Amino acid sequence: MDDQHVANAHHDAPGAAWDDGWSLPGPPAAPARKGRGATLSPPCRFDHLAGERADDGWGTLEEELAEPPRLETTLTRDATRSIIARNESPDIGFDRSINPYRGCEHGCIYCYARPSHAHLGLSPGLDFETKLLFKPEAATLLARELSRPGYRPAPIALGSNTDPYQPVERQLKLTRAVLEVLAEFNHPCTIVTKSALVARDIDILAPMAERRLVRVCLSVTTLDRSLANVMEPRAATPSRRLQAIEALSAAGIPTAVLAAPMIPGLNDAEMERILEAGARAGATAAGYILLRLPHELREMFTAWLEAHYPGRAARVLALIRQTRAGALNDARFGSRFTGSGVYADMLARRFAACTTRLGLSNPSGGLDSTGFRVPQRHAGKEDARQLALL
Repeated sequence: MDDQHVANAHHDAPGAAWDDGWSLPGPPAAPARKGRGATLSPPCRFDHLAGERADDGWGTLEEELAEPPRLETTLTRDATRSIIARNESPDIGFDRSINPYRGCEHGCIYCYARPSHAHLGLSPGLDFETKLLFKPEAATLLARELSRPGYRPAPIALGSNTDPYQPVERQLKLTRAVLEVLAEFNHPCTIVTKSALVARDIDILAPMAERRLVRVCLSVTTLDRSLANVMEPRAATPSRRLQAIEALSAAGIPTAVLAAPMIPGLNDAEMERILEAGARAGATAAGYILLRLPHELREMFTAWLEAHYPGRAARVLALIRQTRAGALNDARFGSRFTGSGVYADMLARRFAACTTRLGLSNPSGGLDSTGFRVPQRHAGKEDARQLALL
């Protein structure tokens, strides 16, 4: 694979023999592109200039609107020099994370990470799911950072911004390489994904689980194939995700089911059914998050609703506003994940009652950092690198 740029790296390229369950997908609603989530690509909010479609008299604009052209996935090397990202958010239970990829081909229309693509000068819309960056040195950088004398271990989150098991992982195996390093260092981690591909790495995850080093969370947004097909077009089908929970649990790997995000008026009626299906598959913990619509996502989600569910769009948006103090988003710490108001409180009570009935715990905690050690083959390397700079 070209070090600098890989074009047309489509998810069904040679060697990608992995069935996510979408062998017979239904046609997406116009004007959406087949296999893509976003129906539009808002301009990068940091750009001073923005392009605009115009009719040049040749009818090309009319043709594009009638049948949008197919968009292939492209990959570009991310030459980052560090791999562990830090955060101080009081809303999440970890202070560090790893994202081997930037952008995500799953194409989930609701993804809160979409606006981060604007920092690359790209659109949070179709660019986010078609123009991906990958970090080929992720495992090497991780080993280097874990070997530093002042490093103090705590669980690292994989999947905090983009899915570590998105389709391109089948070929690049960057997440697998990261897990191999974490296992070698006896370093704990958590994984959040909506891909059945995570089951591929059971050979690494099961021994880590025996040492209380890993917990996997599978996000199951809906059990409705038709809804999933247009809402998260290149993620594994709901049934595949439940099968992954079953396989991980059977291997002794602590697994949680996440009913996330819950979208008022669209999938929130399924909360109990999702949790029950996860528990039957072997999940021992559960979580949920209310839909978040930061920055450009408000415009994109509204356009998606109007394209795919025009008869329900107004009702869904009205219910979202009820949970967000009259707006479509509320970024305040303490409420951004759960919302506020009567509707949000009802959702929280439903979740609490269901998880109590099913015996599902909170997915946080339970990992062990005390066994962390720098393997002999890495010991002293960081000191040597520092001396070489003097």
